[in-house]
Amino acid sequence: MITKIMRKSAWEVAKVKREIIEDSLTKEGFIHCSFLEQSLEVAEKHFSTDIELVVLVINPEFVHAEIKYELASNGQNYPHIYGAVNADAIVKVVELQKENGVYVLPVDLEQKK
Repeated sequence: MITKIMRKSAWEVAKVKREIIEDSLTKEGFIHCSFLEQSLEVAEKHFSTDIELVVLVINPEFVHAEIKYELASNGQNYPHIYGAVNADAIVKVVELQKENGVYVLPVDLEQKK
């Protein structure tokens, strides 16, 4: 599974449109996503001042667009979706909360150790 962090308001729009289309798709040619273990870092780096975020869990087998796993400047591979993300590829949506000023994974998304 891959994840997408986004503002709750943007998710509400995407639900109506039945797809996610972001500015990065036009500007860079793809939609930025991450793996679950990278999602908190992404949230802190790109959404640190946002209050209402959601984590979308995306099943890559259901995505209609091409997915490439590409190396970023931090040395990690990230999933990039080269097209709109069809809403039926999203298998779970969970609100992302902060505890003591830091984003934490919801219990039902925490990785098993």
